[in-house]
Amino acid sequence: MTAPGNTPPGLCRDCAESLAPRDGDGRCPACGSPRILRHPELHALAIAHLDCDAFYASVEKRDNPALADKPVIVGGGRRGVVAACCYIARTYGVRSAMPMFKALRACPDAVVIRPDMKKYAAVGREVRRLMRETTPLVEPLSIDEAFLDLGGTERLHGGSPARTLVRLCLRMERETGLTASVGLSYCKFLAKVASDLDKPRGFVVIGRAEAPGFLQGQPVGLIWGVGPALEKRLAGDGITRLGQLQEMEEADVVARYGSIGRRLARFSRGQDERRVVPDQPTKSVSAETTFDEDIAELERLKPVLWRLSEKVSERLKAQGLAGGTVTLKLKTWAFRTLTRSAGLRAPTQLAETLYQNALPLLAREAGAGPFRLIGIGASGLAAGAGADPPDLLDPDAARRARLERTIDEVRTHFGEDAVVKGRGFAGGKKEQKTP
Repeated sequence: MTAPGNTPPGLCRDCAESLAPRDGDGRCPACGSPRILRHPELHALAIAHLDCDAFYASVEKRDNPALADKPVIVGGGRRGVVAACCYIARTYGVRSAMPMFKALRACPDAVVIRPDMKKYAAVGREVRRLMRETTPLVEPLSIDEAFLDLGGTERLHGGSPARTLVRLCLRMERETGLTASVGLSYCKFLAKVASDLDKPRGFVVIGRAEAPGFLQGQPVGLIWGVGPALEKRLAGDGITRLGQLQEMEEADVVARYGSIGRRLARFSRGQDERRVVPDQPTKSVSAETTFDEDIAELERLKPVLWRLSEKVSERLKAQGLAGGTVTLKLKTWAFRTLTRSAGLRAPTQLAETLYQNALPLLAREAGAGPFRLIGIGASGLAAGAGADPPDLLDPDAARRARLERTIDEVRTHFGEDAVVKGRGFAGGKKEQKTP
């Protein structure tokens, strides 16, 4: 806490000017902005979580200025879900992962845009590049958010981590047209919590001194890993707030709740020793689609499985990876999720191999339909350089591999639709689906 009449160090969020402690608050003397950030530990903290604001929707608004003042929902057809929505749409109650029919009921005037994952991935790479030019310690969490450790960068950037983060956000706005919110703290848990407290274009600081008091009244669901089942169990034991966990011995929490008890006890006190680890290895590559109408017939599901196999193959090749296990995902009309996996003789990048190994899995589960969603993934990842070696048990494999590589080259030069296999169609017409 700050003593009365003593204002802590400040920072202008619109020009990155550092402000000395002084009495009272006001505008930045350098640019006149009222967006002044002040905190006693402002220049002593170095762990940050940076999260782009309404990323997919913001990219669409950037690329089409006519959408600036309109509610925008990025998602699929009425049977799909909301992938993202802008802040205007959120004022109507629209949220990510909400079923599309509910979102459109809440906001009937929304502009609905099908996701363009290739475009979002390209913009995400631009954002990631700016982060990595700021610090090598960047731990991505998704396409549009990451942890950053700016410890030791003061001399490099000529200022504290807080000031460097403000400059990074300003540079992002100039170079990508996107805004971001920042949480700054001494650990990853609280940095992530802080970034969610003030959106869009927010910057929240949680210091060591205030952490226990801040956490005391927060719900137990604030801790990552506390899902509905554990939250219900904790509530059954009379524990709904982190302050109640703070009063318990760590050994008692572990004894009662198992391995996650250690996280409950420590995070509730603001103790998180995890480091920012750059470039976490990718564990799987996948693609899935939700149908506008449930599909039961195997012959209608097979073309969709093929197109998804091509997507996964494309993503593996783009990342220089190969998969040793193929996994089929199905969601039934009753929202039951089925996953079935098969190991491969050798890691693959080929759509044909993914499809041929997933097809028997689909055939075995077809009777559990109808299905509202189908997906395919590759895991057990390895370097792409060793993918698809010659197979003595399948002498035709080399020919299929050469054919697929040739198709890839044609598509690179003439577009994705330059070569389309017939198995990607059902009755001459593509199924309606959402990415």
